Amino acid sequence: MSISFTNRPALVAYLTCGDPDLRTTREVALAAIAAGAEIIELGVPFSDPVADGPVIQRASERALKNGVSLDQVLDLAAEIRNKSEAGLIVFSYLNPILRMGMEKFAAKAADVGVDGALVTDLPVEEAAEYLRHMRKRNLATVFLAAPTSPDERLKRIVEASTAFVYAVSRTGVTGTRKELPEDAQKLVRRLREFTKLPIAVGFGISASEQFAAVGAFAEAAVVGSAIVQTIESNPGTEAQAVAEFIKQVIGLRSSVVGC
Repeated sequence: MSISFTNRPALVAYLTCGDPDLRTTREVALAAIAAGAEIIELGVPFSDPVADGPVIQRASERALKNGVSLDQVLDLAAEIRNKSEAGLIVFSYLNPILRMGMEKFAAKAADVGVDGALVTDLPVEEAAEYLRHMRKRNLATVFLAAPTSPDERLKRIVEASTAFVYAVSRTGVTGTRKELPEDAQKLVRRLREFTKLPIAVGFGISASEQFAAVGAFAEAAVVGSAIVQTIESNPGTEAQAVAEFIKQVIGLRSSVVGC
């Protein structure tokens, strides 16, 4: 039960929990792991997902209609943990964690076997209480680093991060893109000046060529919107469709990056 990157690039798979329902999310998560995903980001649905594009926004809306809460996401994490030792990261906006209470969140996350969390709209400058509770429970804290961040802020981000740093490949919201932005490699190069932590690149990765290319300069690639879109487009066969998609995405990895 820990965050590790066995392959390069490792595949980090994002799921919006409860879309289309929690049972399906569990099946998709386990299928993704079996297909080669090394870390699962368990997305907590939120009513105002400002960092997310339309695909994940729709998924959040569907999950919220099902009444899915942070508490239920953590219960789901426990079910996945009972079946797998893959890395599990809770991916949430700050509000659901505040509603639960930071101390309670950290305690339950540790109890159910979650490895850590990424709070997408929590600035590192305001994270002292969160970090205190997460450290007490030995939970990883992953922060987002953006291409627009000055060096001084990147230093603070990597100092607060454990397990890995999430490098946002471009400015804007989540969503698939045909090309891997040049900003991604530049940002990773800058981060390397301040940390030896593994770096995961996300926002926009949806194709095997993009995924494999990340392995040339980062330890992991996050695939989110493309997986959520696959779930949306394959009602009734979500787990199988996601597994096939992931196998296709990682297919070029060995030939391109020499793993």
